[in-house]
Amino acid sequence: MILPAFRLHRPSTIDEALSIASSCGSDFDYIGGGTDLLPNYKNRLNPRRNVIALWRVAELARSGKDSFGAMSRLGALEQDGETRRSHPGLVESIEQVATPLVRQQATLGGNLMVETRCYYFNQSADWRSSKGYCMKADGDVCLVVPQKEICYAVYSGDTAAVLLALDATFTIHGFQGAREVKAREFFQPDGIRRNVLTRGDLITRVTLPAEARRRRSGYLKLRLRDSFDFPDAGVAAAVGLHGDVVEDLQIVVNAVSMTPLMFPEITARAHGEKLTPELIEHLAAAVAAKTQPVRNVMFPPQYRKRMVGLFTRRLLTRLAGPRSQAA
Repeated sequence: MILPAFRLHRPSTIDEALSIASSCGSDFDYIGGGTDLLPNYKNRLNPRRNVIALWRVAELARSGKDSFGAMSRLGALEQDGETRRSHPGLVESIEQVATPLVRQQATLGGNLMVETRCYYFNQSADWRSSKGYCMKADGDVCLVVPQKEICYAVYSGDTAAVLLALDATFTIHGFQGAREVKAREFFQPDGIRRNVLTRGDLITRVTLPAEARRRRSGYLKLRLRDSFDFPDAGVAAAVGLHGDVVEDLQIVVNAVSMTPLMFPEITARAHGEKLTPELIEHLAAAVAAKTQPVRNVMFPPQYRKRMVGLFTRRLLTRLAGPRSQAA
């Protein structure tokens, strides 16, 4: 399919990118690697007349200790020895994004900002016209849960789940300057609204706290094909252990709702306890019970729900094992 016509802007600084965005009104998109945006444009899914490329903004590609520029390529992070040693769970989520070729182009910020997905949305223009348009593109009714208030398209970025579990912070630049937002406060439960960003805002940096290096973390993903596909469900976890006693535990379920889901009321039960098979079984069952997918992707809701429980059990069992096995 052919891309629609648009004007490509190539700023070299964050301030220049924001200036261009201001001049475009609301008729623009930022582009990082383009691995999600451009296929959507080909399907005529909400294309804009202005695209602001961030490729030349050197500041967005710089990384430091526990800090990653939004334009960091996923393939580079995957191969970086320091990142693999310090944050194996983040690398595990990156390794499951699409294919090696896509990861060479895709960016960390772009994966966080990946478009929400739905069986009725991610289709060609001809398919959507024959079925009837949904409220996310060209229509006014959600076809998953018929009503006009909330879009039930599912969040489908892989890295967000691990970053939430590790308590990451996002640096955001906008027309009013820079601010920092906790990852757990970033996402919004609407497939159209998606997050707290306002017009012109862009994620510029992802920062992990120092204690994230001491956490055991990982990510498991359900998808139709073992390469290329977006998640139909995913589970991330991060656990801090003192000996074999849990000091901190976070479990995040991904790609079953409009946002990644956290379960503080469930994970709090593990604090001060040993991560035994019995406790793991209890946690897995509780997380699965709280997960309520709807029919918005290819796999049926009950199967995704059961896989959430299975993945939670497998991941926590692995993280509770010897350090080399957990990593």
